Amino acid sequence: MALAHVVLTSGRSIELSEVRLSSTYGGMLEGYPFRRWNDRKLEHLLRSVEKDCPSVPVHLVAPVRELPDLPAGGFGPVELLPAVTCVGSFSSHPIDPERESVLHYSALTVVWFQDTPDIPSGEKADHGLRSLSWNDTARDFEL
Repeated sequence: MALAHVVLTSGRSIELSEVRLSSTYGGMLEGYPFRRWNDRKLEHLLRSVEKDCPSVPVHLVAPVRELPDLPAGGFGPVELLPAVTCVGSFSSHPIDPERESVLHYSALTVVWFQDTPDIPSGEKADHGLRSLSWNDTARDFEL
């Protein structure tokens, strides 16, 4: 049973079967987030998710990067990603219309960022997540 259903802007409905939420800057003990630090965080996160789910494709929804009006430090201006890092396992009917939906499904692991710890659902999910091009990023599997 799905945790939630998300309706993509394409009209495709996808099911969320697993989700992991974490604080984007929860492990940052000192300093401040800046572009290079955020880039490395994203690279590490993607490698980690790909390692955890080697058979399912992984897609990063490009996060909104905020540049608050704060004084720049030694590494450049402060750059903030949304507060919550999300990793979700999604599935849907097959991409290939020739495949029977009883025996096949499509799947994708998605990494995205959002401002609140809410579980995405319906048409109220994060716009970046809903704009996902499922047919270009997911892959079909046989049961």
